[in-house]
Amino acid sequence: MKKSLIGFSSVSALLLLQACTTFDPYTGEQETTKTAIGAGIGAGVGAVIAYLDNKDEGSRKRNQRILAAAGGGAAIGGGVGFYMDAQEAKLRQQLRSTGVSVERVGDNINLIMPGNITFASNSSDISALFYPVLDSVALVIAEYDKTLVVVAGHTDSNGDEGFNMGLLQQRALSVSGYLRSKGILGDRLDATGFGERQPIASNGNSAGKQLNRRVEITLLPIEGS
Repeated sequence: MKKSLIGFSSVSALLLLQACTTFDPYTGEQETTKTAIGAGIGAGVGAVIAYLDNKDEGSRKRNQRILAAAGGGAAIGGGVGFYMDAQEAKLRQQLRSTGVSVERVGDNINLIMPGNITFASNSSDISALFYPVLDSVALVIAEYDKTLVVVAGHTDSNGDEGFNMGLLQQRALSVSGYLRSKGILGDRLDATGFGERQPIASNGNSAGKQLNRRVEITLLPIEGS
């Protein structure tokens, strides 16, 4: 059985949704995520973990390359919580009032970027106004380099599913490519599209649909090889 790079299975990750917290970028206050909203914001992290668990058998070698590039070659030990706490604190500081939410699920960090501030409609080109935000993200994840960075595209229930999936994949690739251009190791980056399968709000109204159109960057600590 393959060793999970994050130390627990997708099932246990989903169980952590009830303990998930999020950060209001406008008020500066931390608040408990309401898991009753849609499928729950933290479901995106569970989906990422399941995606990685089933993706390939080369993850151990990739983890070893990441750790070697980070220096020392050792995975995060018993201090994983502290390591992610410090990274989370810096991200919260950097992303305050940007429109990006910082969410903590267990030892994982999720950055939720609304689609309307990241991309123009039906485009995979990152808005130039959003470059400084991604620059801030890159600065922090470059410092905390013993983490895997998964960029995932999400959308609402509107439109053709095939078109949406292609657009979301391109958006995820655009964000991961931008981070790579800022010096983030390519082995750390993964990009995928989840389509409409992981809503964080109801698709029954325009406000909910807007919330569901988003890009998420999930940071997962490498705890073992």
